Amino acid sequence: MNLLFLGMTNPKPHYSIISEFVKKQIHEGLYPKGSLIPSENDLCIQFDTSRMTVRQALNELVKEGFIERKHGKGSFVKSERQSLGLLSFKGFSEVVGSADHEVKTLMVEPPAILPWPQGVFESMSRAESGEYFTLKRLRCADDAPVMLEYTYLPIEGFESLLSSDLVDGSLFKTLSVKFGVDMRNLEQCLRAIQADTTHSKLLKCPLGSPILAIERKYITNQTGLFVYSKLYCYTDHYSISNILN
Repeated sequence: MNLLFLGMTNPKPHYSIISEFVKKQIHEGLYPKGSLIPSENDLCIQFDTSRMTVRQALNELVKEGFIERKHGKGSFVKSERQSLGLLSFKGFSEVVGSADHEVKTLMVEPPAILPWPQGVFESMSRAESGEYFTLKRLRCADDAPVMLEYTYLPIEGFESLLSSDLVDGSLFKTLSVKFGVDMRNLEQCLRAIQADTTHSKLLKCPLGSPILAIERKYITNQTGLFVYSKLYCYTDHYSISNILN
């Protein structure tokens, strides 16, 4: 598991452009499940690139579950996309790690103590106020950006979070191990929105792309203590479900 601070992003590598092009064609039904996609040689010619680059692109598609490669026969569409059980009340690290994906967390901003964010969570919060330990993170599975996550926890009693590392990069695991706080359930509201410039840059999706916005209120094992999250999910790489692997 990697924990990194998010800086300037580099242009997409050539292999990523190829893999995303093939995924788009799969999503649009040009290559249905079980069909043969263009050969390595065809892709080399189409993108004017090396066989090594094309193989890297195909390996990414294999890793993400879109295709399977059969020696001497070619690459076949395996699935439209894999699903991650992120609609459960389990944390991102637990869900994605249990599905045998590498979890990578990029800090959009350093952890901070901020006032309660007005104008959000209105459908599920009471009259919240005060200062909150705030995390703004980009969550990735196998280097693919999946979720932009803003999390808010009342700071009282949890001041040490600001000066210590999270256990295995997980806030929920840290709360459980260090403070005896466990998530028991959640309330959540979902809606579709269009990606703005921030979403587009961090989730690496075209401006205006459909993304899933989720507001969450986590119910903990401590009476009156709630954790809130605002999530923005880009589902081009993985669909989002409530099914845990």
